Amino acid sequence: MLAFGGSSGLFAPAAGDTPLLFYSRRIGLHEGRAVPIDAGGRLTGRVGRFSLGLLNIQSSEEPLADARATNVSVVRLKRDILRRSSVGVIYTGRSVAEGGNGRNDALGVDGTFAFFDHLYVNTYWAKTRTSGLAGEDTSYRLQMDYTGDRYGIQLERLTVGDHFNPEVGFLRRDDMRKSFGLFRFSPRPRASTLVRKYSWTGSLAYIENGAGRVETRDEAGEFGIEFQNGDRFNLSYGHTYEFLPQAFPIASGVTLPIGGYDFDTVRGSFGFGPQRRVSGNVAVEHGTFYNGRKTTLGVGRGRVNLSPQLSVEPNVSVNWVSLVEGAFTTGLVGSRVTYTMTPRMFVSALLQYNSGNNVVAANVRLRWEYQPGSELFLVFNEQRDTLAPSFPALANRALIFKINRLFRL
Repeated sequence: MLAFGGSSGLFAPAAGDTPLLFYSRRIGLHEGRAVPIDAGGRLTGRVGRFSLGLLNIQSSEEPLADARATNVSVVRLKRDILRRSSVGVIYTGRSVAEGGNGRNDALGVDGTFAFFDHLYVNTYWAKTRTSGLAGEDTSYRLQMDYTGDRYGIQLERLTVGDHFNPEVGFLRRDDMRKSFGLFRFSPRPRASTLVRKYSWTGSLAYIENGAGRVETRDEAGEFGIEFQNGDRFNLSYGHTYEFLPQAFPIASGVTLPIGGYDFDTVRGSFGFGPQRRVSGNVAVEHGTFYNGRKTTLGVGRGRVNLSPQLSVEPNVSVNWVSLVEGAFTTGLVGSRVTYTMTPRMFVSALLQYNSGNNVVAANVRLRWEYQPGSELFLVFNEQRDTLAPSFPALANRALIFKINRLFRL
């Protein structure tokens, strides 16, 4: 499915492998550094069964980021058909490719088709053109999804060429051919006052490169319980094979050698429902990991309502990893605080520390819907390096102002 605007994007990913042709967070950044934006605008709207999105941004040169002045343009057109289906087309372009030579363009067409009440088919085809890259520059996806209450089935075929290069979007993995299948059985007990639904799920993901070598094979099974009060319990087991075509620096001073690795993981989690004053998800994971072992403890999607206007959302994840090449611990700790002044205005602040890249980051955002459908945003971002001799040394800082105005014709 294609969407325009925000940080979601086009060809919204399933299981994280589907490319995005448009990803707004790529604009204003190069090699992890902020790039100044001279001017730009976005126009979105709907006329009858047609939806239109237009975007044009001009960024300036940034020597520290080795970035040249670039113009980014996006055009998105979608038409609703039948009762709940749509087809669309998108074009994205950069006047100067990230490599600095020539330009980069991408063109894609997609369709989302709904049949009956629970059967959906999602498909797309896309092609990119980049100076210096020729051949194997297309990607396509065909997915069938049956989302019934008692049974669920998902089948997917995804291909990404070795030179497929959407520079205004996001590409997690190229040179791949993915086949995916999932089956779910989720009955509802008729006479239970405790359990609302049970769920058994099995899935298989099989990924090979263009030469036919198996790079990833992921087999997973999960059992879940959804309680009447909104709480959830999940227990899962996964067996994974991963081939590393080149040495992989997984942590500071720890590099995994080339080769194939088999590992197994068991994960248990309990989610406290949103109806509670304190909600969130607690998870524990343990198993083999490449040529060693890993244990993970996480608290996520947490929310503490201190008052009707004030809430805190903590997030903690710690990984203890022991490999043949060495042992290390990584942690991600953060919290979002949100204060709602009125139903149309709130301010939120996210503070986060990541030991993987030794960065403390802050994001503060004010949103005001000054009239129905029209919004004003004021955003402040800052990153500081915890390893710098003069900690907390400033790594990045940005102040962003955005205003949307809805016109009804």
